[in-house]
Amino acid sequence: MNEKGFSLLELMIALGVAAIIATFAVPAYRTHVVKAHRLDAASALMRAVQFVETTRLAQNPASGDAIALGAGLDRAPASGAAVYSVAVLPESSTNGGYAVEAVPIVPGAMQDDACGVFVIDATGLRWNRPPGATTPLDAAQSASCWAGKA
Repeated sequence: MNEKGFSLLELMIALGVAAIIATFAVPAYRTHVVKAHRLDAASALMRAVQFVETTRLAQNPASGDAIALGAGLDRAPASGAAVYSVAVLPESSTNGGYAVEAVPIVPGAMQDDACGVFVIDATGLRWNRPPGATTPLDAAQSASCWAGKA
């Protein structure tokens, strides 16, 4: 008799191999997703800075009107489920005229991320800070966050 099919032992071996592969693949996938979200935040800030600079050039310099980001510029990624909220901060004594920040949305995929909030100001300075704090992360950690390597 020629039977076709799998024995229980063959099935268990196949499930064991799949479990071993999943053990390594799932953490690698999650790391890749986190890096992708960080790069989305950085690119959203760059788009927002372009918008702010263009708007400031078109405005009357004496008006002092606050610049609001339009739909799609106020979040990262621009489509799909938002992971970061992007906003323009007002002028301060250190930011050169404005700053744009991307804050992780709570609850969300990046709420406990080590990179925290992404910030870029009018002088081109890029840095990160923990959510709810004003003290920036160290320069090396911020650089790796902006490069998507942290």
